[in-house]
Amino acid sequence: MQLPDILKKIDASTDDMISNMMSMIRIPAIGPLNGGKGEGHRADKVLEFLKGYDSVERIDVKDMHDPAVMRPNILAKKNGRGKGTVWIISHLDTVLPGDLEEWKTPPYEPVVKDGRIYGLGTEDNGQAIISSIYASKFFGSGTLTKRSIGLAIVADEETTSAMGIEYLINAGLFEPDDVFVVPDWGVPGGTMLEVAEKHLVWLKFAVEGKQTHGSTPHRGLNAYRVSAKMLVDVLDRLEARYGGSDPIFRPTVSTFEPTKSIATVGNINTIPGYHEFCLDIRLLPMYDPDDLVAYAKEMGTEWEKRTGAKITVTVEQRTRSGRPSDTECPEFRALFESISSVIGKEPETVGVGGGTCANFFRLAGYNAYVWQCGGGSLHQPNEYCDLENLKTDAKVFATLFHKLCV
Repeated sequence: MQLPDILKKIDASTDDMISNMMSMIRIPAIGPLNGGKGEGHRADKVLEFLKGYDSVERIDVKDMHDPAVMRPNILAKKNGRGKGTVWIISHLDTVLPGDLEEWKTPPYEPVVKDGRIYGLGTEDNGQAIISSIYASKFFGSGTLTKRSIGLAIVADEETTSAMGIEYLINAGLFEPDDVFVVPDWGVPGGTMLEVAEKHLVWLKFAVEGKQTHGSTPHRGLNAYRVSAKMLVDVLDRLEARYGGSDPIFRPTVSTFEPTKSIATVGNINTIPGYHEFCLDIRLLPMYDPDDLVAYAKEMGTEWEKRTGAKITVTVEQRTRSGRPSDTECPEFRALFESISSVIGKEPETVGVGGGTCANFFRLAGYNAYVWQCGGGSLHQPNEYCDLENLKTDAKVFATLFHKLCV
């Protein structure tokens, strides 16, 4: 089948794309670390969509936090005659829905409105799952004269990836001639193509003081007060010490954001004896994340001496960034041209805060590229997938398959 015919078939598949997306989104897929039961039932549904592939393999990995839960990874291929596979990497799991009061419609009851599908996981990463399936759907078995077509639909992307793409890479399931595209970040119109990511560091600061009555604060040690003052100091010092910039990245600087914080006490007239807060840090590759962690612990020790509180700094997650992906190789050029031909303009090559599955490939020595038409609603209430973005992504991936596989 010629490429124009495939692109027409993608356009004609809108209703099926919507139906598949909605049936998938109705099934929760939250990992045990975030209080869920994993992606197993959603994987069962996605397997129903994968008809006509030469091989479909499900690889279940025992969850590290709840051994009763298996984390599913799906590898589907259409075999080519040459070496290597063009892989589109997507993920099954989602973040938590957050404050349900902020959702105009229930997160697991998807609706179609004004050219968008609303629901938890529609953009992140249902758009990639559905677009990659329909990009590959219309290439017939036996028609691929060069590389194979591959879909890797993985678990555990929203937490550690240890039971998802990292496990698959370590298991040796990919080859030196493979090509990797990860549709897990993008901008409206698809005008940016990501080739590099920052280091990722998640830190937790735990402050232990002494609880007492609100009328006698001198008899206790207010952990919340210590925590609040320390947070301001830590942010100021981190931003000063790691204040460089790199114009390839969006944003161009390292970022240090306070995110998760626990509740203190249940009533107003009690001085809290314990508090903790977390920082999400995206560090430019020019800096060493190990140096940052050591510096954070030094600051914790300083604040212990200053306040008398016990302060523990722990690393919740630390992922080094791999080297930037090659932008001179034929595979990059094929992707660049595929994007340009569909969206009508050349994308800008950039780096981002990360972290996506692409970084695990870069750490393993592969080139990997992150691209999709983004709507910017991921990790937000009322998340949506724009139907035009869904079809555009499918057309770009189909064009890439045609260039490298046919």
